[in-house]
Amino acid sequence: MNESEPISISIIEPISEAIEKTKQILFNPFDWKKWFAIGFCAWLANLCQGGGSGGGNMNGFQNDQGQVTAVRDTISTHLPLVITIGSIIFVLVVTIIILCLWLSSRGRFMFLNCVAKNTDQVKLPWNKYREQGNSLFLFRLTAGIISFVCIAVLGGLVAIAVVMLKNNSATLIAPAIVMLVLALLILLPTIIAVSLLFKFTKDFVVPIMYLKGTKTIQAWKDFLELLRNNKLNLLLYILFQILITICITIIIVALTCLTCCIAGCILALPYIGTVLLLPVFVFCRSYSLCYLRQYGSQFDVFSNETNISEEELILPE
Repeated sequence: MNESEPISISIIEPISEAIEKTKQILFNPFDWKKWFAIGFCAWLANLCQGGGSGGGNMNGFQNDQGQVTAVRDTISTHLPLVITIGSIIFVLVVTIIILCLWLSSRGRFMFLNCVAKNTDQVKLPWNKYREQGNSLFLFRLTAGIISFVCIAVLGGLVAIAVVMLKNNSATLIAPAIVMLVLALLILLPTIIAVSLLFKFTKDFVVPIMYLKGTKTIQAWKDFLELLRNNKLNLLLYILFQILITICITIIIVALTCLTCCIAGCILALPYIGTVLLLPVFVFCRSYSLCYLRQYGSQFDVFSNETNISEEELILPE
């Protein structure tokens, strides 16, 4: 196959293939121990993908000038203590985020190994893909910091522009509108680009690292060559992934509503929710892998799914 030419790729055929893979892995035969082992790998792989919490209504607080003054006076009086506690919380939160990012980077190779080889191994892939996992962690950490800074700066410019417009100053309206438009024009493409970066890394770069034993940058170079010649195919893939996500979300929301939020509360439990939704996680991982292998045998992680070498079984820690 000539990789320099566009390839005929389907976004529909991998659905049936992914469903069959899910059945084989989880239901043929059903083994609850295997479910919990693969569920642990899936939970580990998705540690950094939880939803954010919603913000509260601040109108009442802002309108109560007395409360604002009291809080400001309290903070001023105990400023050293507030700074100390705030610093401790900040360091703790950052540490937890970095730890989760590192664990999930290793976990992505563990979960991929489970799906690719139809196995419930935990310890072996944790050790075997240590180098790739650490490389992925450094890449995600660096990309995350850069993305956060860029989006925070652009978001700050949007906020400043909005404040300038609220001042109703005739001299500020024109520059505020220009700042707002320019910031939004840069912010929206930046968010899309960052989302695609992490999506492609998870769906395609990680499997390439898994297959070739390379680090993240080299795997991205290989993927960019694929992307360069198949832009339309991968665009359709992303759009179809959005559709799949919407469908899955609707099903989960409907299930939550039908059970008076009981299902939602259970699914929100760490690890337990992942185990219960394991068919969804296995299907999504299988779909991206089945899609990727259409580009050639060099991208097929299932080619040796039943062949676990003796070297792997005795792999040292």
